[in-house]
Amino acid sequence: MLKRFEVTNYKNFKEKIMIDFSNVDGYQFSTDCITEQLISKMIIYGRNATGKTNFGKALLDIRDNLALVRFVRNQEGNYLNADSAEEYAEFAYTFLFDGDELIYKYRKRSETILLDEELLLNGIRCFYYNFDSLDADFSNLKYLDADTVIIERYMQSMALPEENEGSVSMLPFLRWLINNTALPGDSVLLKLDDFIKRMVMITVGSSMMNGPRRMNESFLEMLTDNDALKDFEEFLNIMGIACSLVIKQLPDGQNQLYFKHEQLLPFYENASSGTIALTNLYRRFEMGKTATVMYLDEFDAFYHYEMSENIIKF
Repeated sequence: MLKRFEVTNYKNFKEKIMIDFSNVDGYQFSTDCITEQLISKMIIYGRNATGKTNFGKALLDIRDNLALVRFVRNQEGNYLNADSAEEYAEFAYTFLFDGDELIYKYRKRSETILLDEELLLNGIRCFYYNFDSLDADFSNLKYLDADTVIIERYMQSMALPEENEGSVSMLPFLRWLINNTALPGDSVLLKLDDFIKRMVMITVGSSMMNGPRRMNESFLEMLTDNDALKDFEEFLNIMGIACSLVIKQLPDGQNQLYFKHEQLLPFYENASSGTIALTNLYRRFEMGKTATVMYLDEFDAFYHYEMSENIIKF
């Protein structure tokens, strides 16, 4: 589980901003929001343009950072704070996995350009690598059950010729280590990898309102199960949208969702913008039930305040 997160010099966060999920002292009356002495449910609130969305993006930066090898062109952007003279953003994640505390730190110049990365397990620095100076410390990989890995192969991969002038290859050592080591089934690295892959950010914004016919077919396929359809119908009714639903298969094999009346009404063509936004939220939530971290952004963008309260309760 995620215990602590820190970020500095990222977008509008010039100074360090931190969230400590182990600080549960003020939650004695909300114990359903605590799991194994860590905050597992919380609301982050604030005025517009104060950084709530950016904080979510920062929190999930580790997921994008550990994507497979990418060849990218150095480019300027708004990744770093515009008022800072520092040339990198700093990230630090502290995890707890079955009693082991794992800390992963890295610094980045842009969304895709790593400066360095470091991993500590129970206070022991297992590895460090600097992509600029090539300073490295791989002396404690044994604590990760990875001491047999051939480091020279990683260094060779970093020496691959660049595809385009001005581009660099970015292959985080952590990603390479996980993919190129025969790790035991209970490895803390495999637990970390699984956790990161299942971090999601759900944004209910106007972009999700466009083209409802392009909705994920897997959602409609899911609703062909009668119990799943009833669950979705119950969700809408709980949210104050009184309706009955039916799903039918069209001659071309595609599924179509309808409001159930004497004459069936196509759901997406007749639902209000708020109902469509609710549907998108429900779809994303259902598809993300296996998430380790779910950052739900702007959930109330299209809702009456009473419906927003119902969503939080749900």
